[in-house]
Amino acid sequence: MVQLHTIDYILIALFFSTTLFIGFWVSKKSSKSASEYFLSGRSMPWWLLGLSMVATTFSTDTPNLVTDIVRTNGVSGNWVWWAFLITGLLTVFIYAKLWRKSQVNTDIEFYELRYGGKPARFLRGFRAVYLGIVFNILAMSAVTLAAIKIGGIMLGLQPWQTVVVAGLVTVVFSAIGGFKGVVYTDFVLFFVAMAGSIGAAYYLVNLPEVGGMTALINNADVSSKLSLLPDFSDTNALIILLIIPLAVQWWSAWYPGSEPGGGGYIAQRMLAAKDENHAIGATFFFNIMHYALRPWPWILVALASIVVYPDVASIQQAFPDIAESKLGHDLAYSAMLTKLPAGLLGLVLASLAAAYMSTISTHLNWGSSYIVNDFYKQQINKNATEKQLVAVGKLSTVILMVCSALLALVLQNALQLFDIILMFGAGTGLIFILRWFWWRINAWSEITAMFSSGIISILLNFTALGTVLFHEETGVFPVWAKFPLIVLITTLLWVLVTFLTQPESKSVLYNFYKTIQPGGPGWAKVIKSAKEEQVEVITTNEAWSVPSGILAMLLGCVLIYSCLFATGYWIYGDYTYALPLTILALVAAFFLIKIWKKIKATIL
Repeated sequence: MVQLHTIDYILIALFFSTTLFIGFWVSKKSSKSASEYFLSGRSMPWWLLGLSMVATTFSTDTPNLVTDIVRTNGVSGNWVWWAFLITGLLTVFIYAKLWRKSQVNTDIEFYELRYGGKPARFLRGFRAVYLGIVFNILAMSAVTLAAIKIGGIMLGLQPWQTVVVAGLVTVVFSAIGGFKGVVYTDFVLFFVAMAGSIGAAYYLVNLPEVGGMTALINNADVSSKLSLLPDFSDTNALIILLIIPLAVQWWSAWYPGSEPGGGGYIAQRMLAAKDENHAIGATFFFNIMHYALRPWPWILVALASIVVYPDVASIQQAFPDIAESKLGHDLAYSAMLTKLPAGLLGLVLASLAAAYMSTISTHLNWGSSYIVNDFYKQQINKNATEKQLVAVGKLSTVILMVCSALLALVLQNALQLFDIILMFGAGTGLIFILRWFWWRINAWSEITAMFSSGIISILLNFTALGTVLFHEETGVFPVWAKFPLIVLITTLLWVLVTFLTQPESKSVLYNFYKTIQPGGPGWAKVIKSAKEEQVEVITTNEAWSVPSGILAMLLGCVLIYSCLFATGYWIYGDYTYALPLTILALVAAFFLIKIWKKIKATIL
């Protein structure tokens, strides 16, 4: 437990006061209508939305998760989430403008634009509950769990005390300020969070017991963790840490904030953008900041923690009051923060509060938007007034907060939840990518993928079948094959159901194409049919932008991965790799700008 000084209290109080002020300031306008409450009237600029996306994914559980990964699998273990950059850039250069064109209020509403009839209505209502409540609560509970661990180690708070203090302020400004309140506070939270993480990393690496960057890199326990790529001689580690994330995971798995084709709170921000170009700009800015800039302060603290707390037992010895059920490598991040001096400690605590509040407030507003637009308005009260919709939004915000806080009290670590959510979304990602560009996919395709991935994940993760098939010593398959197997079975099932069921009606397909203008060979049959029936579905002469989008995605990957690795090698002092990677990043940026101009020209 740390001792707070006057300057720390002042910084923390100033931060909380600012966020609450913003919430109350925008509350009057946010309460005018559901569109204002959940999308801020679709008037947001790219830079504000981009910062909001970064702040939202800068949650309290993320540095804990990264610390857990680095201490367990080394820096290269981060490929489990670095691989999602491919998904993110696919969203930037292909799907961002499609989402903005759709004019839907939530990405769940998209189901009744793309599909028709009772299956589409069921899918919309069920996904609203499934994602807006169940998955959303899981994600928020992981963030709250991290706050509990930080509060326990740094301030000596009991879990319930952390939940009450952190949750109360967040739910107040989230409920009254709506989406605009969330985005405006995210602007402040981003800078506070970045200042705190960078300041903490610099100070902690230079602790006497760590000895600075050179001593850290040369430490025997740390040197084996520094590689940015897995050990290629270790086949098992190579497959788990690099091959599966890059070959399968990025396109096949649904995960909040990294949905293939965009979705969730990322889609919410694209839908709130001024226009399609602002939607593209926001998501690209987010991906640069999220992958190229932000990971290194956390990684450095994680590496330094190996010197100070080499194992879980040393953490337990230093903090004997922490409940055994909450012990894990992820606690090392919070443990390191207890060594910060006055002033910086207050800034870091404020930054962690900022990270927590930004993520939770976004999840609350996003989940509430599903409950209001896609469940309450569709299933319960079709004639609800704008005032009623906003009231239900505020009530559901509070309920979501309470439920996630209660679940957080029984969880143990963030990585455990990350793996569960990843498994439950396995195999569904390909549909989210293809449904825009292949007319034959129907509502039954999505229903099949959703249920089969969930059922198969439960069978393989929580029953004896999983033990028989994937036991380390006696299993039929290697342990790493579990995720690809879920993807394979789920994909085969939904593809089979797609061809065994009737396609969507022509009227639904014509309306979708006319609204979105997706283009490409996957819609050739629909366009031909529309021409024969003299139905006008093509409303623009612009060329199909997907090939240029894919090229931009590849260049963007080279640019951002080069920046990520170059930063790492500059920090390591390894200029042999740092300089060529920096040059490669500049070359990729040059060609990306040229391609970007073509993509922008097609959507003006």
